[in-house]
Amino acid sequence: MSPDTDMSIISLVGNAGLVVQLVMAILVLASIVSWVMIVQRYKILSRARVAGARFEEKFWSGEDLSSLYQQSKQDPDPNSGPETIFRAGFQEFVRLSKSSRDPDAVMEGAVRAMRVTLQREQSRLTRSLPFLATVGSTSPYVGLFGTVWGIMNSFRALAHVSQATLAVVAPGIAEALVATAMGLLAAIPAVVAYNRYAASTDELVGECEMFAEEFSSVLHRQAHGRRES
Repeated sequence: MSPDTDMSIISLVGNAGLVVQLVMAILVLASIVSWVMIVQRYKILSRARVAGARFEEKFWSGEDLSSLYQQSKQDPDPNSGPETIFRAGFQEFVRLSKSSRDPDAVMEGAVRAMRVTLQREQSRLTRSLPFLATVGSTSPYVGLFGTVWGIMNSFRALAHVSQATLAVVAPGIAEALVATAMGLLAAIPAVVAYNRYAASTDELVGECEMFAEEFSSVLHRQAHGRRES
């Protein structure tokens, strides 16, 4: 590359070596995919928070559980973790109550159904987070690999130059450093989003676990109250 070569980012990327260009392409693709997942996770977690709070407000308003179950069954909200847990637990509770007079067996089945649903809800909320963590932790090293490779090629090219000056070396080093910059640009949003969404997910899962415990207490009173009556 001659000293008067254009030093714009586009020119540096276009004139980079094949390996460095491949590294840049991988980083650009990882960044695009991570941004898509960041936007999707934001929407999913926001909807889950709003839908969960709305259902819990309805649940604790004192409405009859059977009526609430029928409403939830006819018009389910897949974004609400507590509603999904309620529907699974109450359905199993009613089913077992018809075939067993043992309240402990009924409660064990209802709690098991809620536990399975809670695990599914946790998997739904944490989906894509491992990818963001991977992008955030590996992108800087991928970019650094491209930089090292590009600088190595720049110094190898000096063997064919009679006079080594900064003007000769600078363009090759600059295009290699673009890979590091792209690695950081891919990693920083992914790390920030992962930390934020992981905390939000833990909070939502904790709220679902608390609701499951509180709902289990309500069903426990109903099951033992029915036996005493």
